[in-house]
Amino acid sequence: MSGTGTTTQNSHEPKDSKFKQQALPAWQPILTAGTVLPTFFVIGVAFIPIGVGLMYFSNQVKEVIIDYTNCENPEGVVCSKVIEDYTGGLPKKCTCDLNIDASDIGDADWEGQVFLYYGLTNFYQNHRRYVKSRSDKQLYGDLVSRPSEDCSPFLENNNESKIYAPCGAIANSLFNDTITLQYKDGAEWKPVQVTGKGIAWESDKKYKFKNPIEAKSPAELEKAFRDAGTIKPMDWQKEIWELDLTDPENNGFLNEDLIVWMRTAALPNFRKLYRKVIQEGEFATGLPAAKDYRLHIDYNYKVVKFSGTKSVIMSTTSLLGGKNPFLGIAYIVVGCICFLMGVIFLFIHLRFGRTTQEMMNIGPRSQYNSN
Repeated sequence: MSGTGTTTQNSHEPKDSKFKQQALPAWQPILTAGTVLPTFFVIGVAFIPIGVGLMYFSNQVKEVIIDYTNCENPEGVVCSKVIEDYTGGLPKKCTCDLNIDASDIGDADWEGQVFLYYGLTNFYQNHRRYVKSRSDKQLYGDLVSRPSEDCSPFLENNNESKIYAPCGAIANSLFNDTITLQYKDGAEWKPVQVTGKGIAWESDKKYKFKNPIEAKSPAELEKAFRDAGTIKPMDWQKEIWELDLTDPENNGFLNEDLIVWMRTAALPNFRKLYRKVIQEGEFATGLPAAKDYRLHIDYNYKVVKFSGTKSVIMSTTSLLGGKNPFLGIAYIVVGCICFLMGVIFLFIHLRFGRTTQEMMNIGPRSQYNSN
């Protein structure tokens, strides 16, 4: 304040409006038996049939799970022990055959599309550093730019100073077991014709993965990767251009097995689509039940050292996808709980409850009026 006059002090008081003074009219719901009880009954009546429907569709899916973690080769040696030994810098090869019980297939034919999945347990693809360990720029065909350090320690070969392609922990740990479904024709086992095309998301293949050139043969693709000075990941047994020697459109970064693997799983126990049975000939309508089946497996992938397991899943699908009874059970349980709570609350209301008018008349004013 000066001697010649007064100064006005700044005021932080909100303007005198209903909005800024929080004086707008508001609606406060009053929960009464007439509004709450019908909600419980409606949820119960709606959820129980939905759950029954979900269970019905889930039960229509046929599924067989075959664990082959400890399968044995023809000499009776467990394959997980065989591949621990190395010859020429690579693990020793091991194959095993697993017969599929006729009781698992059932008496009825498997109609529709039949899918083969591989399942892994105790494998944490959702680890933060594992998820980041990739180069999306490289996977889209850029072999010139140096990938980011997110790929480390799977970025480059220290001995040769060559960049891994593809780099990163996800690509390095690519699932590399070969699974063949076979059926018995007389005394001979023949392979069921399957395809690895169409197992990846179309959006992934179109927008996230691309080869450095549009190669028409593995030789052209090999030249492109060698000219860029790249090298295969340290734990791979095949070169990137050898992932599918029969189909150039399914080779290199565009290989759908690679694309499926690169989409990391959210949980430590997961399954990924491996093959689809081609619907032709004897398998035109699905998988006939009147045949003997077995799995022939080239055992390469190590899971025992991190206490994991491997399995093959044969499955059909329904209108709602694969076999998953959890959602149906959850709907039924929630519906039953709501219906039961509605009955209990209705009994309490009829036995001890008061009407809304009686509740409004309870209070000091009504006591004074009565006097």
